[in-house]
Amino acid sequence: MCGIVGLHLREPSLEPRLGELLTAMLGQVVERGPDSAGVAVYGDPRLSPPGHAVVSLLGVTPAEAEAALPGARALAADATTVVHADLPADDLLAAVTATLPGATVIGSGTDMAVLKGTGNPVELARSFGLAGARGHQGVGHTRMATESAVTPEGAHPFSVGPGQCLVHNGSFANHATIRRELRAQGVEFDSENDSEVGARFIAHQLQQGADLEKALRLLCERFDGFYTLLVSTSDSFAVVRDAIACKPALVAETAEWVAMASEYRALDVLPGIENARIFEPEPEAVYVWRR
Repeated sequence: MCGIVGLHLREPSLEPRLGELLTAMLGQVVERGPDSAGVAVYGDPRLSPPGHAVVSLLGVTPAEAEAALPGARALAADATTVVHADLPADDLLAAVTATLPGATVIGSGTDMAVLKGTGNPVELARSFGLAGARGHQGVGHTRMATESAVTPEGAHPFSVGPGQCLVHNGSFANHATIRRELRAQGVEFDSENDSEVGARFIAHQLQQGADLEKALRLLCERFDGFYTLLVSTSDSFAVVRDAIACKPALVAETAEWVAMASEYRALDVLPGIENARIFEPEPEAVYVWRR
């Protein structure tokens, strides 16, 4: 049992409140996942300054990152170090890989920062400084570990492609088989977490030219198990459930925002919820909203 929350803003005047609203949503699903938590924030000028590439890392301090990457700036958010530099995204990622081999990359892109940690999700949100974040989109997850150890690396979101994130409630029964298939195609993994296999599969499909909707349809065809997924990119916000749809999910939509959560109480903190269209996603139906 894990908790998922996500918020996709349509109304720019709400962007200064993204972190405040995401923090409130996350606080409503703590009981679903008290082990660890993580968030991805899109468009925050402190975490991802305009025109800069961003990489989120575990296993390295800000001082170590700045020493290894001249011209880069780094800041701490609990166990995560967020590095940004005035470089193309691929160049910053290559520099991190070359100079910080002991670090684990948990997110990269140009407008997204991923923050992860272990412990109480409310305390982690405070440690992240999440309430002060702004932006156009955010996703969050509270984890109750079932498939792998309680570590920052095992926390969600899993972000394995530029600007891409996946959060997952459930379990993939055939993740070991698909991991072997992806490894045979050259895909590398950072953990034994089943959710990472889903994230790597989607990223691989996007790399091969599929759009997000097709990638999620292919996942439904290939993966066995019980799951609710929220998948985001820099311009998209998508939800899909398995064929039985036993893992909870609700979507709320207004002219100002689209939100998804595991429980209604996480939606009830949003402005205008009384006017929202609220529905439960249908089994294996792929829902995608874009900027």
